[in-house]
Amino acid sequence: MVCVHGLTRQARDFDALAQVLAARGRRVICPDIPGRGLSGWLPSGGLYAVPGYIAALAPLLAQLGEYDWVGTSMGGLIAMGLATMPGVRMRRLVLNDIGPFVPAAALARIREYLAGPQPEFADVAALEAHLRRIHAPFGPLTDAQWAHLARHSARMTASGRVVQHFDPAIFEPLSGPLQDIELWPLWPAVTQRPVLVLRGESSDLLTAATAAAMAATPGVRLATIAGCGHAPALMDAAQTALVADFLA
Repeated sequence: MVCVHGLTRQARDFDALAQVLAARGRRVICPDIPGRGLSGWLPSGGLYAVPGYIAALAPLLAQLGEYDWVGTSMGGLIAMGLATMPGVRMRRLVLNDIGPFVPAAALARIREYLAGPQPEFADVAALEAHLRRIHAPFGPLTDAQWAHLARHSARMTASGRVVQHFDPAIFEPLSGPLQDIELWPLWPAVTQRPVLVLRGESSDLLTAATAAAMAATPGVRLATIAGCGHAPALMDAAQTALVADFLA
């Protein structure tokens, strides 16, 4: 079971889901994509793109043989790119609040909170307050869950300040003119396996119209998560059960 995080996030976002899946006998692998968490930073911001992420993951995936995939946002885009490649042995796929069409306006919103110098904080508690604001669409999380996200999102600078644990250069591909992401030509390859689509009910990245079009494809199931936008955190029992039951 491979779980891949979103643009500014990291592997430990999946701790709750991994515990549920492991309890059902699954081996769960949650990588930090390059530039995030404990993975190294790339030499150029222009390299932070889906083809590079696929290349970075290829040796791991080749060793795994068959696997299932949960992809949140960027992690789902990586999965859709992988699905077009010959010899890919992805059995089942969960797309968490991402699809083959992403409006430019949603990308612009993400760019707003990434633009400018990387915010610095006095401590992890201050970082947590920041995450609660910018990631409010994750849905209603407990204090312990927010603390977990903050603790694993934090990196200390040489001057003793706390920043988010990603390379600020991941912003570079979003720095130019933005256009809609249009991946519908990939969709037939993606749906060669069973697909579960999770959509936050107020998501601007995965619109209701796009989700409905995805769900019209045979073998694709859609679940709308109340109280969430982009993207459901997959930390509460109802959400983890949705994923685990689909993969069972």
